[in-house]
Amino acid sequence: MRKLKAIPGGRADVASAIASAMRTLDLECDGLAAVRAALDNGLAAPFAEAVTLIKGVRGRVIVSGIGKSGHVGQKIAATMASTGTPAFFVHPTEASHGDLGMITRDDVILAMSWSGETVELKNIITYSRRFAVPMIAITSNATSALGQHCDVVLQLPRVKEACPHGLAPTTSTVMQLAIGDCLAVALLESRGFTAQDFKMFHPGGSLGASLKYVSDLMHKIDRLPLAGKATPMAEALVIMTEKSFGCLGIVDRSGKLVGVVTDGDLRRHMGAKLLKATAGEIMTANPKTIAPTMLASAALELINASRITSLFVVDKGKPVGILHVHDLLRAGVA
Repeated sequence: MRKLKAIPGGRADVASAIASAMRTLDLECDGLAAVRAALDNGLAAPFAEAVTLIKGVRGRVIVSGIGKSGHVGQKIAATMASTGTPAFFVHPTEASHGDLGMITRDDVILAMSWSGETVELKNIITYSRRFAVPMIAITSNATSALGQHCDVVLQLPRVKEACPHGLAPTTSTVMQLAIGDCLAVALLESRGFTAQDFKMFHPGGSLGASLKYVSDLMHKIDRLPLAGKATPMAEALVIMTEKSFGCLGIVDRSGKLVGVVTDGDLRRHMGAKLLKATAGEIMTANPKTIAPTMLASAALELINASRITSLFVVDKGKPVGILHVHDLLRAGVA
């Protein structure tokens, strides 16, 4: 492992860097506290109006802004799009060179400018007024050029930037991001957006894997290690070995799962009489099971909490599959 170079100045510089980080976090926390306080006061009504307006349009949310506000706007658009509110980002400069054609009368514009006087937003503002496209502003100045031309103004309180010169957008961008997340989550909840809906927009990566169902990953009926209660353990051990899941499901005459035989059961009953016993005599009754409709992430949580490696998948009491922890890990569930 490569050693990190010492910071010039030693402990004094380290302490200074940590103190700076703490000041930054304190100031940004102050900004979030100010947004929360505003929502308890004058910001509540326009926020609710913005949610209602966005939810009511037939088109998309067109997010726009420049500089740091633009970067935050891209994240807000991405969050909305992935949580059930169709949205995309339009750069205001590109909008002036043809991308205004992306915006329709059915859309709503979410314009972001801390000062509210961003020159590059002028053409988007003019376009929205000309074609009656509703516009929401996220700004710190309701009386600005942007604020005066918007249908709804989400005015964020002015607070001290974490930048010691008060120039680099730091606290202000955290506040913009927070109010954007508030909008996205409020819309998600108002639409009744579920984890199953979320899966449609996140098919890839570990998140997509976690949103798979048990039925997508389980081994089907032909792979199941199953035996009846009266099966001699000499035969049961052969089935366990052939199927290689480290367990054996025990079913009654109607085909319902009534117990399991695990490696732990074998160790507890190890002795001369083991092979002469029946599977029903060795099994652990009422085993933990999962449904095929359970999310893979929930199945992994249950496996970890129970300290086991496999679970039978049961539908109406009958085993329809088996899921091993390795199946979940190979699929990228975390």
